Amino acid sequence: MLMKKWLSSALLAIALAGLAFGASAEGAAKPKLKTYGEVEFLKAFSGKTRKQVADALGQPVKKEMSSKPTNAENVIGRPLDTSKPSNVEMWYYTNRVKYDATHTYKTTEITFLNDRCNNIAFFNNR
Repeated sequence: MLMKKWLSSALLAIALAGLAFGASAEGAAKPKLKTYGEVEFLKAFSGKTRKQVADALGQPVKKEMSSKPTNAENVIGRPLDTSKPSNVEMWYYTNRVKYDATHTYKTTEITFLNDRCNNIAFFNNR
């Protein structure tokens, strides 16, 4: 009988220790993401592929695909060249680029044209 109580107490202690360890591991702070200066970011990612950007920055917070407006030909005043289709995708990251010593842009948009980084924009108003 004494052995059963001791064994159940030991198992309970192990289970509680496991729960405490698991809770502390989950409650631990996430690793701080690297932040870049504006010029440093532009030099690091201009012309890079989606894979290279994802390897360095991780997956974006949001992705969007572009679409051609219905009246695009009327706006530019000529027919569009559809012989070479383009794939345009925008990736959005938050708080990754510094504009001074203590502040970061809220949003960084990276635009890929046919799998290459073609444009980078920084925003605080989105």
